[in-house]
Amino acid sequence: AIAVGTLAWSGHGAGTEGTSGLFHLTGDIAHLLAASAWLGALMMLILLTLPARVTDVSRIEVAHRALNGFAGVGSVIVGLIVITGLTNGLYLVGIDKIANLATDLWGQLLLAKIALFVAMLVMAAANRFRLTPRLDEAIAHGSPGRALSSLRRSIALEAAMAITILALVAWLGTLEPLAAG
Repeated sequence: AIAVGTLAWSGHGAGTEGTSGLFHLTGDIAHLLAASAWLGALMMLILLTLPARVTDVSRIEVAHRALNGFAGVGSVIVGLIVITGLTNGLYLVGIDKIANLATDLWGQLLLAKIALFVAMLVMAAANRFRLTPRLDEAIAHGSPGRALSSLRRSIALEAAMAITILALVAWLGTLEPLAAG
């Protein structure tokens, strides 16, 4: 958490001065921590659902409990990402320049990041409300293979989107934000 949180000091949040700057930097730190918690959880869920790890029903049940347990924490993480992302967007774009996002490379990259985040939310919702309950039913019927495979693919796709977002964030960090232009 300390290593991830200190990344904010090399980002745009560190460039805002005064009390507003402290608020911006704190928001960036919270954003980074929430995003890394989500990505870390996805990686652990992938590991828990690997075919070599789920060789018997008890291991599948452990994976299922982890998936169910992440549902509440995941909601808090998503809420933090949304709130801190909107706050950061106000600092880096400004309300008056929102309409200009698609006309600028920085804005286009930000829109791509937001689109991928929304796609991740859709995947997370499918995992939580459709695929995890389907796994529960499959465990009860003694045939979890197909449900577990679907869940594994979905989590892997969600993680791939998260890694793509990290690449976009790295690229965004090399460009001047829209509000500064």
